[in-house]
Amino acid sequence: MKTIDELLSEGVAGKRVFVRADLNVPLDGTTITDDGRIRAVVPTVRALADAGARVIVASHLGRPKGAPDPAFSLAPAAARLGELLGTEVAFAEDTVGPSAGSTVAALTDGSVAVIENLRFNPGETAKDDAERAAFADRLAALADIYVGDGFGAVHRRHASVFDLPARLPHYAGHLIATELRVLRKLTDDVARPYVVALGGAKVSDKLAVIDELLGRADRILVGGGMVFTFLKAQGHEIGVSLVQEDQIPAVREYLERAEKSGVELVLPVDLVVAGGFPDLKAKAPTHPETVAADAVPADRMGLDIGPETRALYASKLADAATVFWNGPMGVFEHPDYAEGTRAVAQALVDAPGFTVVGGGDSAAAVRTLGFDEKAFDHISTGGGASLEYLEGKTLPGLAALED
Repeated sequence: MKTIDELLSEGVAGKRVFVRADLNVPLDGTTITDDGRIRAVVPTVRALADAGARVIVASHLGRPKGAPDPAFSLAPAAARLGELLGTEVAFAEDTVGPSAGSTVAALTDGSVAVIENLRFNPGETAKDDAERAAFADRLAALADIYVGDGFGAVHRRHASVFDLPARLPHYAGHLIATELRVLRKLTDDVARPYVVALGGAKVSDKLAVIDELLGRADRILVGGGMVFTFLKAQGHEIGVSLVQEDQIPAVREYLERAEKSGVELVLPVDLVVAGGFPDLKAKAPTHPETVAADAVPADRMGLDIGPETRALYASKLADAATVFWNGPMGVFEHPDYAEGTRAVAQALVDAPGFTVVGGGDSAAAVRTLGFDEKAFDHISTGGGASLEYLEGKTLPGLAALED
């Protein structure tokens, strides 16, 4: 896989360079609430612009239905990119139409433009190879060189991620190169003890990675909504907590495998619960209470790990030489249910080894809860991509960057 360093050594002055970034940031109206993914692509964009390239940045945002939708416009992301670069960034109001064509044509050496949300064109996400290829052809006409730097999208077989690199000389940007270096430290010659903390809402999202980690990790700590499927599989009362009944047989199998293989699969010993389906978005008091993990009252919903579990998980992380964390331990967006996630984040900060926050909600939690990002060795920009890499899958966007 060629990298941007090789591209820069070859010279890019006057070249039109298409940077497939990941600007899929959370928005409150037009206000960006977490600009981490934009900041992550700045080194690549700045390096290309400083070398005299004419930089075309492209990304998706959200899940529009293959047509323009103002709620998913990349205009706020383009404005924020300009602020971070300290220069004006042009914005094209379409992907491959007249605005994109004129905007790219107006670029000068060292200037930057962002084109509109790629998913406004149905060809970006089309299942049909020919439809995707046709869109990739039109994107390729905008540029001379392709740089892949949208790690959060490399697990998608989309036109700008998979088909476009085949049409242009292609290179990996700084972000993707960094992400790959980190992920290899989690899969090749891992320093031990290797501890993995998994949370999030659905156990089905994590089954494949648990399957793989049962042969790699020394300890797996489970929290978040997914834990209730584990507790139900053990025969415990979980009240009205989130559960995936269809996943219980698989979870039971994993519990048995962990015991036989000597992997510590650690579950909560206590939980923070509430009744009456509290309005978590309102941030109003919800009257939480702490109960034993094997005895959630019938009318209560589990929303965070409890204080004893926080201490237990911190102790399991205290001697870790390698840590990977993906998924919050509770509904961290609400102050009543943020302490479990805060405790795990702090345990990573205190751990002596190499610590990786696996993107998605975990990365958002670190920022929301006020942690210094530099306290972690790496915060990934792609939760789904990180998990699929750890599962051993071939990621289309990475395969496309190979020579």
